[in-house]
Amino acid sequence: MNKPLNDRFLRALQCQPVDRTPVWIMRQAGRYMPEYRDIRAKHGDFLTLCKTPELACEITLLPIKRFKLDAAILFSDILMIPDALGLGLKFVAEEGPKFHKVINSAADVAALPELDPETDLAYVGKAIKLLQHELAAKVPLIGFAGSPWTVATYMVEGQTSKQFNKIKGLMYADSTTLHKLLSHLTRQTINALLAQIAAGVHAVMLFDTWGGILSEDLYKEFSLHYMARVVAAIKAAYPQIPVILFSKNGGKCLLELAATGCNAIGLDWTANLSTAKATVGNKVCLQGNMDPAVLYGSPERIVSEVQKILAHFTDGVAHVFNLGHGIPPDIKPEHVDIMLDAIIDYHTVKL
Repeated sequence: MNKPLNDRFLRALQCQPVDRTPVWIMRQAGRYMPEYRDIRAKHGDFLTLCKTPELACEITLLPIKRFKLDAAILFSDILMIPDALGLGLKFVAEEGPKFHKVINSAADVAALPELDPETDLAYVGKAIKLLQHELAAKVPLIGFAGSPWTVATYMVEGQTSKQFNKIKGLMYADSTTLHKLLSHLTRQTINALLAQIAAGVHAVMLFDTWGGILSEDLYKEFSLHYMARVVAAIKAAYPQIPVILFSKNGGKCLLELAATGCNAIGLDWTANLSTAKATVGNKVCLQGNMDPAVLYGSPERIVSEVQKILAHFTDGVAHVFNLGHGIPPDIKPEHVDIMLDAIIDYHTVKL
C-alpha cells in the first residue's frame, strides 16, 4: 500500500501532529456536484454507478480534482452488503432505497448466505484498485460500511423509516432473532472491510446512521456491541489501519465508543465539542461536526461557523474537520470552496 503524499488525514487519525486541520466531507462525491449529475444522466441509475468500477472510480475522483480535500472516500453505498445477500435493492426517486425482500423471521435470517467479497462484491475491490492507480498516492482513500444495526434497519423495514416500528418490534418481541441478524451482518461487514483494506484503502469508517434512535442501554446492546466487534477484527488483522466510528446522535456514549479501540469518533452537529473533548481527552481523534445546513448561509456565516469549530482545537487535540452528516444535494459548490478555504487559512495546529 502506497503512503499518500498528503498524509495529514492519517496523521490526525493517529493523534499525531499535523500542519493544519485535515478535511473531507461525507457524501463529498454526490448530487451537489454538476459533474456528478452529468455522469449520472449519461450512465443511468445510482446502483449502476456503484457497481461499475470505472464509474465509481471516476466519481470518487471528482471532488478530489475540484476541491482542496485531504482524503477521498470510495463512491459506494452502505446497502451493497444486503443487496449482495439477495434482498433486491433498488433506489426510487424521491423515496430512497427499497428492498424487494425483507427480513421478518428467524427463518429469513437463517436463509441469508455468507458472502465472499472477492466475488459477491468484486466491483468494490476493482474500483479501489483503479483508484490506487488514479490517485497516485496523492491523498488517502477511505473505505466504509454501514454499521450492522443501521443496515439491519433497512433489511427489516424494507426502506427508510421514520418510526422504525418493524425493527423495534422485532427487538422487543424476538431479540434472539435480531441478535442473529446482527451477528450475521457483523461477519459480512468484517469480511467486506478486510477486503477493502486488502484492495488498498488507507482507513475505514462505519456509518451508524440510525444508532441514535435507540436508548442508551439498547444502543450499547444492539449497535455499539457489534461495531466493537468489527473494530476488534480489523485491528487484529490490520493494526495500522485507522478506524472511524460515526453514530448519528451517538454523543451519549463517547467513552464507550472510544473504548472500542477505534481511532476516531465522528460527531454530528448536535454534539457539544467541549463536552466531547472533556469526555474522551486524547484517547481518540474527533471528526466533525459542522451542521451541513451552514453551507446554505452567506460566505461570512460559513467562515464564522468554521472558525467556531476550529477554535475548540487550538490546544492540539486531534481533529478532522467534516460536516455532521452528508452534504445536501442542493448546496452550491462555491460554498464548499469557502468552507475549505476558511479551514486552510485557520492553521490551528503547527508542527
